[in-house]
Amino acid sequence: MSSLLKPFSVCEGPCESGAVGRGCPSSAHHQQPPSQRLVAAGLGSLPAHQRAYAARRNLAAAAVGGRKLTHPGKAILAGGIAGGIEICITFPTEYVKTQLQLDERANPPRYRGIGDCVKLTVQDHGLRGLYRGLSSLLYGSIPKSAVRFGTFEMLSNPMRDATGRLDNTRSLVCGLGAGIAEAIVVVCPMETLKVKMIHDQCSLRPRYRGFFHGISEIIREQGVRGTYQGLTATVLKQGSNQAIRFYVMNLLRNWYKGDDPSRDMHPIITAIFGATAGAASVFGNTPLDVVKTRMQGLEAHRYKNTVDCAFQILKNEGPQAFYKGTVPRLGRVCLDVAIVFVIYEEVVKLLNNVWKTQ
Repeated sequence: MSSLLKPFSVCEGPCESGAVGRGCPSSAHHQQPPSQRLVAAGLGSLPAHQRAYAARRNLAAAAVGGRKLTHPGKAILAGGIAGGIEICITFPTEYVKTQLQLDERANPPRYRGIGDCVKLTVQDHGLRGLYRGLSSLLYGSIPKSAVRFGTFEMLSNPMRDATGRLDNTRSLVCGLGAGIAEAIVVVCPMETLKVKMIHDQCSLRPRYRGFFHGISEIIREQGVRGTYQGLTATVLKQGSNQAIRFYVMNLLRNWYKGDDPSRDMHPIITAIFGATAGAASVFGNTPLDVVKTRMQGLEAHRYKNTVDCAFQILKNEGPQAFYKGTVPRLGRVCLDVAIVFVIYEEVVKLLNNVWKTQ
């Protein structure tokens, strides 16, 4: 039975070079598809449950040239680092997007567009005004990305085939699970605080003096529940967000690598694929993002629930209102996803050198 637990990449007998127990790319059996290698390794005649067990052990050791599984602990650490760096770079675009989404047509709009929003913000509050609310996202982005990538790896590792490849449908399901987990654990309270602090800046007399003062005031007045406004909309938004992003990223990765799972991806390629995945998620779920933002703003009491919010937006402002802030969101998200995937992949590579896992 111990022979069944050896990686497929290890030769079980003498090869042309005479090597035993070492990888030998010139050997013909290395060119066989996984199903034939199972038979050659003596696994094809085993009962299904034993084949599955042996395959999982071989997968954990990585197949011939296949993608090694990422330990969830590494995914959590790498995701946290990537999230913290990314938000410091892209926050001004998030600020502008949120301001435009909160600027309702029902009232005289304050901003005429992206440039006008930036101009008025800098005029009234200086360049630091474009970073108002950063603290809430910075404190949240690190655990958000950690939960996202950690959950994705925990869900996807058992679903990968013997070469370490994850099919596109399963990547969609795993991305959905990762998005829902981050929405409940981190994103909803973080986004509620961010939106309230940005919205507060629009007031003639801002109430919140900073992140911790904002938290204390919101909890004092509304309880912990006050930090979970718009939970339904947030779960829908984050779930669809990550489902689309991981699906597109996995689709492009599988296309690029083709029949060679070991083919390395240059960081520039990873960034292009990440930006594409980010753009797909923007066009796919911006309406949910607008509803979520309204449900978390200071005027959220005007809406009975998520459905009522969507109905009032449609009734009072028309369908185009569901795509407010699309351009700044597109810029931020494309940059966001590209940066996060690149940093994540590179940090995982570094961790693999210093943190040995099975």
